[in-house]
Amino acid sequence: MRAFTPGLAAARRRPATGLLYLVIAGLLWGTGGLTGSLLGRVAGLSAIAVAAGRLTAGGVLITGYLTATGRAWPSGRAAWTRIIVIGLLAAFYQSCYFTAVSLTSVPLATLVTIGAAPVIVLGAERMTGRPGGRFAVVTTGLAVAGLGLLVGLPSGFRETAVLASAGMAVLAAAGFAALTLTSSRPVPGLDDLTMTGFGFTIGGLLLMPVAELAGGITFRPGPAAIGLLIALGTGPTAVAYTLYFRGLRTAAASTAARLTLLEPLTGAILAALLLGERLSTTGIAGAAIIGAAVILTVQADRGGALRGGDLAAESADHVGGDDGGDAQPSR
Repeated sequence: MRAFTPGLAAARRRPATGLLYLVIAGLLWGTGGLTGSLLGRVAGLSAIAVAAGRLTAGGVLITGYLTATGRAWPSGRAAWTRIIVIGLLAAFYQSCYFTAVSLTSVPLATLVTIGAAPVIVLGAERMTGRPGGRFAVVTTGLAVAGLGLLVGLPSGFRETAVLASAGMAVLAAAGFAALTLTSSRPVPGLDDLTMTGFGFTIGGLLLMPVAELAGGITFRPGPAAIGLLIALGTGPTAVAYTLYFRGLRTAAASTAARLTLLEPLTGAILAALLLGERLSTTGIAGAAIIGAAVILTVQADRGGALRGGDLAAESADHVGGDDGGDAQPSR
């Protein structure tokens, strides 16, 4: 029986744990659309005001937790630079996305934004020579095709409006891709929870003036509105993004971007179960294709991680066998 150190065992577990974090993040994001929609109706908020409230609530909840538990605030130029960059990117892609929504519709903005982000991340990885995982191009193509079938192409909009909306959605995708690629390179001494909390607080506050200009912030307080705001700031924001950033520590950025396709898939399933919305045959086919793409992505990355662990184990055995010349690998 081959012996290996606890450190090697932990190294083998981390990639699978990172994928689990990314899957949970995608599923939690899928609940954000329904929760945000309900919050907008109950509190009388515009879509971009909901986004601003979401980021601010998530960030404040985390920073409040960090303060209450006596955690030290981030320090150093590198940490604060990263936090500010995360806040700017979050505010940028959220504002671009909701501008795209206002020009046409949620389905079209979602199709372009979530469909383009994995392509942009994969292209950036290929250009910089960073590994994107096995079958990355195939699974990305499957995921985007499935998204197109699930969401569909809405009609009834003028060509200029569609082009403008698509352009803003591509900018939103680029912002999310930049957020993903930036977060895949952690800053020493800055943990994911702290980065998410302070970064999103900054991003939410930056979005407040934009929301005011886009129609004003007229929050109607009440138990339901406050409860929905806390729910939106907790699960789909504070928890989901912290897990997403943590998963990026061991998974390729393109893998993380592809797993975000779980968001529209989860949202469609929840809409069918809770709101009675019926998926068409095309939508069901798209959901199945997205599910297949996610499974292939997870399996391919887990396979690569296991092969990497086996190579590391063989290397460790070889090093152990070098001590004393005739020593054999332990069994």
